[in-house]
Amino acid sequence: MAKAANAADLRGKTDAELSEQLKTAQNALFTARFENFTNKLDDTAKMRRLRREIAQLKTVQGERSRSAVAKKAEG
Repeated sequence: MAKAANAADLRGKTDAELSEQLKTAQNALFTARFENFTNKLDDTAKMRRLRREIAQLKTVQGERSRSAVAKKAEG
């Protein structure tokens, strides 16, 4: 698993890159949950890291959508 990105790195990515990274993280979380259920997951902290990464990605996407709505309302 790659090093977790900080918020500044995520804000520098395009919407398409964020969406792709979100899909990848969600798939990885699904796999980790399945492995945990079958007792094959050694690093249970991986699930927490993935949930945090997903939350960060969704936060950045939400910020962008809110700013787009605000800009549209202004002008």
